Amino acid sequence: MSSAVVIPAAGLGLRLGGETPKAFREVGGDSLLVHAVRGLKAATAADLVCFVIAVPPGTEEAVTKELEPYVGDAQLHVVPGGAERPDSVRAALEVVPVDGIDCILVHDAARAFVPADVIERVVAAVRGGAQAVVPVVPVTDTIKRVAPTGEVLDTPDRSTLVAVQTPQGFEPGVLRRAHAVDVVGATDDAMLCERLGITVMTVEGSPDAFKVTRPQDLLLAEALLAERRLR
Repeated sequence: MSSAVVIPAAGLGLRLGGETPKAFREVGGDSLLVHAVRGLKAATAADLVCFVIAVPPGTEEAVTKELEPYVGDAQLHVVPGGAERPDSVRAALEVVPVDGIDCILVHDAARAFVPADVIERVVAAVRGGAQAVVPVVPVTDTIKRVAPTGEVLDTPDRSTLVAVQTPQGFEPGVLRRAHAVDVVGATDDAMLCERLGITVMTVEGSPDAFKVTRPQDLLLAEALLAERRLR
């Protein structure tokens, strides 16, 4: 069996600033989207045979030309995304093959430098029987719950908290079922599965899988890329 990956890349990334959509911002001369696709392709044990990218409407042809050199012999489908992230994931799911795929990954282009072993751990867990899998890292900050009026309500036990990354992996039928119901307020695909009562499993993530969200994250990405090129 083989895997497919969905990348919702139609968002503007307003917190990052600038006029270029976040997935197309460059680090080291290539867009975050190119780095993300290249990293996924490097995870050879994941057996990725299909890439589906949801992009701002009107950019499909340009993105296809940009990504074709990096997907090898895998299928590449570039589709117009929607107004919100779940809309883009649903649009991409419509063109993911039903037959021959035992794991669908959903990955954020903004997490462009995920190590290959993280991707392979996610896929291996799904193939091992998990219906939904997320890579995680420990929370190092103290976290507090705060009321709308500003006062601290409580301090959760940090040892029970993790930060969730992507790619998240799913048994295909579960992911499609999760996106067929109400998606309001969901911040990731695993949360949709939780609403269905699906058990979401975790695997070890990586500090390198940080999300490029703010301008200072671009500096961190440049530093990480420079370090990798020296190895």
